Amino acid sequence: MTRPGLRARVTAAFAVGALLLSALMALFSYDLTRRSLLDERERTAVRAAYYDAAVVRSGLDTGTPDVVAVLRSLDTGSARRPLLHLPDGWYARTADVGASSVPVELQRMVADGKPAVQRIRLDGQPALLVGVPLPGALGYYELTSLREVEETFQVVGLALIAVAIMVAGAGAALGWYATRHSLRPLTAVADAAERIASGDFATRLDPTTDPDLTRLSSSFNEMVDKLVHRIERDRRFAADVSHELRSPLQTLAAAASVLNRRREHQDERTATAAGLVADEVTRFQRLVDDLIQLARTEQPAHRETVDVVELARATCRERSLPESLVTVDGDAPRLWWVDRRRFAQTLLNLLENAERYGGGPVAIRLGGRDGVGVLEVDDDGPGVPPGDREIIFDRFVRGRAAHDRAGTDGTGLGLALVAQHAAAHGGTAAVLDRGPGARFRVELPGALR
Repeated sequence: MTRPGLRARVTAAFAVGALLLSALMALFSYDLTRRSLLDERERTAVRAAYYDAAVVRSGLDTGTPDVVAVLRSLDTGSARRPLLHLPDGWYARTADVGASSVPVELQRMVADGKPAVQRIRLDGQPALLVGVPLPGALGYYELTSLREVEETFQVVGLALIAVAIMVAGAGAALGWYATRHSLRPLTAVADAAERIASGDFATRLDPTTDPDLTRLSSSFNEMVDKLVHRIERDRRFAADVSHELRSPLQTLAAAASVLNRRREHQDERTATAAGLVADEVTRFQRLVDDLIQLARTEQPAHRETVDVVELARATCRERSLPESLVTVDGDAPRLWWVDRRRFAQTLLNLLENAERYGGGPVAIRLGGRDGVGVLEVDDDGPGVPPGDREIIFDRFVRGRAAHDRAGTDGTGLGLALVAQHAAAHGGTAAVLDRGPGARFRVELPGALR
């Protein structure tokens, strides 16, 4: 399972934090509102019950009171329902309330002369029951409906839930906005690192962009300066050593050539030794040339408009190969935006690799799309085993086919140079299996316009 990115985690943390905070505030607000409304409704219901109880008491003081008429004379509206408990029974203004509506414990308290208040549910609806003791009666009770209060609670609860959700969404938006701006310097560092990795060693960060990030920018720039200095020093060292080796190698090559031309005047062992020396000197010269080329690959690519089809055909003519090997896929353009020297060296190295280890090149294809130019060279050799395809572009690595052909004079740097030239264009080099033989593919982003 892929771990979410930093921006996603921070945004989620803001959202969860805002949701928890808003949920706590919503619960507190709901509880406070609920208590306040219930207390206010209870005080109102108790005052009304006591007032109605006083009216009932006045009505019962007559000689022959009409209890039902007295109850009907009360101005209770539709929210309150009176209930009178006399020694001879229960009296109510409506038939939906009776003795069963009053809990026994509350009846006992009112009968003992103690007023009582209790919240109950009547026919599934919430109600407030107020009991008031009366002289000459067992008690006066008044049921006040709390249905409107309950509906108010539901509306308040839904409103608070909606507010909590909106606050959580606002928290997520705030987290996304904060991470976007806080990660912008890191994005700039990443972009700078990518440009440096592609060969643009002049890239630096502006230390004045953000005072809080001055140390990061300065440290990054200092690191890049040291890295560039070390790379330049190593490149110069390799180039200097290679150039210094050229003169003695030319002397050795000339001496070996003289010895090789006089082999018929030498005995067999001396002639064999002279031939080995000549071969190794030639291989050494090739290695020095490759090292010089490798040192040059550290420099950025200098792109220009190049007719790659004509360049490929000219390379074939130099290698005494038929120009018919060069084909263009589909409607791919002939003109590419590449470094001429690097492209020519890439193609030349791929052709030499095919000649040494692949039985010779059989096709050179130029194509691509979406701005990416693709160069493919097919050979007729045994192919490259899957285990060697990851390392074959490393320096001084020779594949199994090269070891099988021990008579070749490869240095193990040809394909490494191909990978370096591709990387200088921001591209990649890879080897594929096409059945019999191998297919080397180089992709160069930005080559097609």
